[in-house]
Amino acid sequence: MDDSQAVELAKAEQRSAAGQIQGAPAISSGIRRPSITGHLEIARIDDWVKNVFVLPGVVVALSADRARLASWSWTHFALGMLAICLIASSNYVLNEILDAPFDLLHPTKSNRAVPAGRVNIAWSYAQWIALMFVGLALGLLISKLFTLTLLALWVMGCIYNIPPVRSKDLPYVDVLSEAINNPLRMLAGWYLTGTVLIAPASLLLSYWMVGCYFMAIKRFAEFREIGDHQRSASYRRSFAFYNERRLLVSIMFYGSNAMLFFGAFIMRYRLELILAFPLVALVMALYLSLAFKPDSAVQRPEGLYREPALMGAVIACAAVMVIFLFIDLPVLHRVFSPSISWDGH
Repeated sequence: MDDSQAVELAKAEQRSAAGQIQGAPAISSGIRRPSITGHLEIARIDDWVKNVFVLPGVVVALSADRARLASWSWTHFALGMLAICLIASSNYVLNEILDAPFDLLHPTKSNRAVPAGRVNIAWSYAQWIALMFVGLALGLLISKLFTLTLLALWVMGCIYNIPPVRSKDLPYVDVLSEAINNPLRMLAGWYLTGTVLIAPASLLLSYWMVGCYFMAIKRFAEFREIGDHQRSASYRRSFAFYNERRLLVSIMFYGSNAMLFFGAFIMRYRLELILAFPLVALVMALYLSLAFKPDSAVQRPEGLYREPALMGAVIACAAVMVIFLFIDLPVLHRVFSPSISWDGH
């Protein structure tokens, strides 16, 4: 079967699944008793751990604008993090609603609250909007730039999930559009500090590519787990185009770009971070290796804490990076400064 036939088959099966679920009492009429627990499930509070990607924005901003350390407020920080988490949950709710027809075709996601009929769809849409409004209202207590970043995060959730755009169905665009939440989270952390400095473009681009690297690995693990091209294309439309080779090549592309932009940031702004490069490479290698495990944790990042080798490498890498964001090592600048100029003089 060629790619065009796989796409047509995927579309036909998705239309069939969508028709079944739209007429199913479990979702439309609430026969299976929608519950508060079900509505909490679709907010994916467990996934709030992903907002750890906000912290590098906070730390880098504070290292660049150290005067902000004197006025740092943990209450202010907690309020901002809650706002980010609520916006993320709003996006999760929308994702759960619109993915329900396709989750029925997945071996484990078919047990989620929406396809299993544990939520009321009308209430779920109200939950989606309410979480957005509350998150933005809390954001306004921080700053306008912080709130605009949260709004951008929410809009990207709409682009990712809502037809006719629904970027998650487009190969490569699905990864790029979802991973852009990474630099948006970094920007949210950056503006959470109250700094007026502009975040370096090289760092934001590196953060975006790192997010693409992680997301492409997730796609690769999902594709391998399902193990059937036709079934995987029915579950996720972009899988009609993907195969293991294409996904692995894209992982290499994203990883290379991430390190290129990270190196540019280091050489321009913080040379000391070059000492963290081996640990960054170790984290990326360990993360890729997990994709080859059955029922891989990279499919559910909230469960990655159960991988001790990866967690140890992440903690060590984070510690080294934080230390060298605040400690100056002039000897590194002498070692890595060019001894000759490129124009030959």
